[in-house]
Amino acid sequence: MTSTVPALGTRTAEGSALQAVLLDMDGTLVDTEGFWWDVEVEIFAGLGHTLDESWRHIVVGGPMTRSAGFLIEATGADITLDELTLLLNEGFEGRIDHALPLMPGAARLLAELHEHGIPTALVSASHRRIIDRVLKILGTHHFALSIAGDEVSRTKPFPDPYLLAAAGLGAQPGRCAVVEDTATGVAAAEAAGCRVVAVPSVAPITPAERRTVVTSLEEVDLAFLRGLMTEMP
Repeated sequence: MTSTVPALGTRTAEGSALQAVLLDMDGTLVDTEGFWWDVEVEIFAGLGHTLDESWRHIVVGGPMTRSAGFLIEATGADITLDELTLLLNEGFEGRIDHALPLMPGAARLLAELHEHGIPTALVSASHRRIIDRVLKILGTHHFALSIAGDEVSRTKPFPDPYLLAAAGLGAQPGRCAVVEDTATGVAAAEAAGCRVVAVPSVAPITPAERRTVVTSLEEVDLAFLRGLMTEMP
């Protein structure tokens, strides 16, 4: 986990301030949601089971223990949760070692936030071993800290990861903009009291109070994120 926290200083002309930006990883910054599903399909095929495509919407975006547990129960596969977790991480690492495509607009957004000294955190349900590999490609200098799913007692959809990230950056959750791609992540961010930008990757997400839905990160820049705060007291 990186520890340098930039000074807060993103006050808008209207007087409200964006204190920090908290970013999900899989499906938000890197185009890897399909990687996880492909690995799950491959592992269960080796165990003699075929995964139903409709389950993809159930397992996306959540903690590995929930997703893996669901698949074991749904298929009746003869494998423990610990064994499956190990295989999933190993299979995913093998794929990102060959290629790690960034989502459109991700590199530009990270560079802009870094250039303007915006406190930024990576908040993911993925395990630390995965996050650290991805950080090397995204650039560790883009993030003041990162929160992994296996470092909190309750990960998404609970608010804990986002509350921890906000506290680590010295920011108020209500002054943090969160960028997420799944309903699970959105639920966690909203429960923490953050403003949310949803960029749906696998399943649709509807707009709501304190939630803005866009089709791509290419629509999101610092001015956009600051604008989310201007409606707040």
